[in-house]
Amino acid sequence: MKKILLASALMFSVAAVAQKIDNRLVEAGCGMCQFKVKSEKGCAMAVKIDGKIYNVEGLDKKTYGDAHAADGYCKVMKKAVVSGEVKRGKFRATAFRYAD
Repeated sequence: MKKILLASALMFSVAAVAQKIDNRLVEAGCGMCQFKVKSEKGCAMAVKIDGKIYNVEGLDKKTYGDAHAADGYCKVMKKAVVSGEVKRGKFRATAFRYAD
């Protein structure tokens, strides 16, 4: 019985740690400027998935465009289609594109 409970607990904890995201439409913008999240990194891309804000990692900053342009992600909240994985409080992106 203990082995079954331990195996169940391990499976649950692994599932809770990582969440796969595949071509999901999300809100995207600067974590500090748009989502009002304090950060030591300064301006950085963040996304809102299932009501939670995650900093985006894994892609070159050039992917998001000029942060401080008139229509940049520090100035305007945008919709984006993303793929990747939520893990340890961050979103590790494998794909990111602004929605039309």
